[in-house]
Amino acid sequence: MNRADPAFFQIRLAKSPQDLLAAQRLRYRVFVEELGGDGDLVDHDQRLERDEFDPVVDHLCLIDTRRDAEALDHVVGVYRLLRGDRAAAFGRFYCDGEYDLTPLRASGRPVLELGRSCVDPEQRGGAAMFLMWNALADYVLDHGIEILFGVASFHGTDIPMLAPSLAWLHHHHLAPADLRPVARPEGFQRMDLIAPDRLDRREAMLGMPALIKAYLRLGGTVGEGAFIDRAFNTTDVFLMMDTAAMSAKHREFYESRRQTA
Repeated sequence: MNRADPAFFQIRLAKSPQDLLAAQRLRYRVFVEELGGDGDLVDHDQRLERDEFDPVVDHLCLIDTRRDAEALDHVVGVYRLLRGDRAAAFGRFYCDGEYDLTPLRASGRPVLELGRSCVDPEQRGGAAMFLMWNALADYVLDHGIEILFGVASFHGTDIPMLAPSLAWLHHHHLAPADLRPVARPEGFQRMDLIAPDRLDRREAMLGMPALIKAYLRLGGTVGEGAFIDRAFNTTDVFLMMDTAAMSAKHREFYESRRQTA
């Protein structure tokens, strides 16, 4: 039996308390047990990673039908989606805690924040992320989204070790100034730590998380400065994709989705 066989997967927005709890259980396993994170609303007794945004976002869940839903084991991938209109009603985005989003708000364009993305270790490198990105494309089209954004994390806060990757992002993938959020002062970490002529692309990419590399391949850009998140033991970077300026390959993918929708 192929663990990544799409025949055993379903993908949907969380439709029940059980789906939401299973998503929070997966997040606990990844962000708390695997990566050493914590938070004010994390429930260690029930092994649930939760926060105040959970009631107002959409949870895009990848379901493995072979796994036990009663044991909250059936969600093997999750993306948390927060549209601009919901964030306005709620009062803020998750990213507001780390970055000044004034340029994005001032643009007046429809935006979608992506957050708390994680995949079960057994499904990494297989069909899971592809299926989730397909579903995300449908969501973007359904809601007329023009800008997708969120923070992506490097594990740990050892800046000298992360310097090649951070510098590469700064020198080669900085977002346009009129849309570029800046990390907040309390966690701000410069990313231009190595001069462009001293950077080694291979070294930079070896230290780059797979999710960040995936965004870059699709035309993603980054904000100004990284943010040190000590509660979650991560160094975060702001990632943004503008559907009006995406790579030709990415644009063709979205257009094909629109034509078949």
